[in-house]
Amino acid sequence: MWIDSHCHLNHKNLSKLGALDEIIAAAHEAKVDKMLTICCEIHREYEALKQIAEKYDIWATVGTHPHDAAHEAEMEYTTADIVSFAKHPRIVGIGETGLDYFYKHSPKEEQHENFRKHIRAAIETELPLIIHTRDSDEDIIRLLKEEGQGDKRLKGVFHCFSGGLDLAEAGLDLDFYISFSGIVTFEKAGELRDVARAMPIEKILVETDSPYLAPVPLRGKVNQPANVVRTGELVAQLKQMPVADFAKQTSDNFYELFSKAKSVA
Repeated sequence: MWIDSHCHLNHKNLSKLGALDEIIAAAHEAKVDKMLTICCEIHREYEALKQIAEKYDIWATVGTHPHDAAHEAEMEYTTADIVSFAKHPRIVGIGETGLDYFYKHSPKEEQHENFRKHIRAAIETELPLIIHTRDSDEDIIRLLKEEGQGDKRLKGVFHCFSGGLDLAEAGLDLDFYISFSGIVTFEKAGELRDVARAMPIEKILVETDSPYLAPVPLRGKVNQPANVVRTGELVAQLKQMPVADFAKQTSDNFYELFSKAKSVA
């Protein structure tokens, strides 16, 4: 019924909730049928995420988070490497990647180069790009346009969206999707809820970003895929839709974007 479009199932904090078998079982009990587990460091996570995806009949991605751009640069991964890693049948997306000028764990120049590599890989593989952006809206859009140059193969999602309407509309102009996490349930997230109301239903995904960002009333606790239902229920209310219809629509949206996932669904 539901798909958690962005989670980190290999994260050590999830072990606080129990074994991964138990976390997956809890998701299924909550009618979260499928999950996409996200790669942030290729050299450290890729093999583990493939194994998780195979074991639990779900999907994974390959990519480097902007926080880790400097460290991963030392590994000298190229666009060709990312393309090669993405050939695995359970790898259905490129990322997460993007730019983060809030924490600045990696210099801007290395973040830019890292992001460009991933955009090129997404175009070559025709797989969706999973974008992280914080305090970097203008450069995100600029680099997408520079590298994409109107290429119809470029597609993707702004994950864990927390920006304003201008960024959301710029993403829609590129035919990207907007994914809402538990942040949309937070008390002070009124502007973000306005964005959710304004988004076309055909372009909305939902996610947990677990183990981070547990939705209200679980805020501050370790998050897990089962909780995507709480976020989905809130956004369904904002869109004035029956919850079951919203769950189906966002699942259909997921398969429309992550079309490779259909072959291993």
